[in-house]
Amino acid sequence: MNWLEVSLTVNGELAEAVADVLARFAYSGVMMEQGVKYNDEEDAGTPTGPITVRAYLEVDDQLEETRRKLEESLYYLGMIQPLPNPVYRQIADQNWMEAWKQHYKPILIGQKLLILPAWMESPEPDRIPIKIDPGMAFGTGTHPTTQLCLELMEKAFMGDGRQTTDHQASSVVCGPSSVIDVGCGSGILSIAALKLGATRALGVDIDAESTVNSRENAEVNGVGEELLLGVGSVGEILAGQFPFKQAPLVLANILAPVIIRLFDAGLADLLEDGGTIILSGILQEQGEKVIAAAQAKGLRMTEKRQMGDWVAMSLNK
Repeated sequence: MNWLEVSLTVNGELAEAVADVLARFAYSGVMMEQGVKYNDEEDAGTPTGPITVRAYLEVDDQLEETRRKLEESLYYLGMIQPLPNPVYRQIADQNWMEAWKQHYKPILIGQKLLILPAWMESPEPDRIPIKIDPGMAFGTGTHPTTQLCLELMEKAFMGDGRQTTDHQASSVVCGPSSVIDVGCGSGILSIAALKLGATRALGVDIDAESTVNSRENAEVNGVGEELLLGVGSVGEILAGQFPFKQAPLVLANILAPVIIRLFDAGLADLLEDGGTIILSGILQEQGEKVIAAAQAKGLRMTEKRQMGDWVAMSLNK
């Protein structure tokens, strides 16, 4: 089956009315697209500018009649407020899911880790696979902040001499026995920590949907009760709302201004004496502010890595 895409770019006031008109003729639904601006360092993205409304009509014997009725409806709407002419484009049908999957390839991390799309067999059996179903930029292994954090975390696990054998890889790994992941997102860091040899990991996030996503990813990776998940942040951990308050390894892959605020909330107190905290999600120009906030809490930076505009750092207590 082929499709005829119809689209109109209008202001926000008209977008819903146009979408209602198109939805009468496009039984597969209507899509709206809008630009995004970032008001400050913590803004996740604020919609701005005109909105493009898209719909898809089946190319069949009724197409011309459907198109005539659609344009007639748009004409009457345009009598209330002027509309641009609709733009049409032929779209060839394809297996959208399979085409989408073609964009995602395995990602080698450090010496031992492999970020693997959940539907794919591992091409590197000697590496430890972390299976993720891609859905967002942060937390799937495709973003530099996640890759940097995983690299530093792998190094932390290879450093203290305690050895354990990962059941899904032939490699021998070592490292801290427990981990706290603040802002766990997709759970990728906690899952990796457990596969590298941790016996338990606590992942918290202020977004309840993130903890649901983390549990789903954990199940795909064969991780069960050893991953503890909950809604909250530093304050809830220190208040004793979770099974443990400290760990020899703490992870925070969050935006830099949030990390700085979390230090004021007690982020460094989650770390056992002699332990390591890995911070990521930091733009290059924000690095010095994060280091200053960490040093004020008695932490000493041991390593910093950079990929593009992003930096991650490892600090000891």
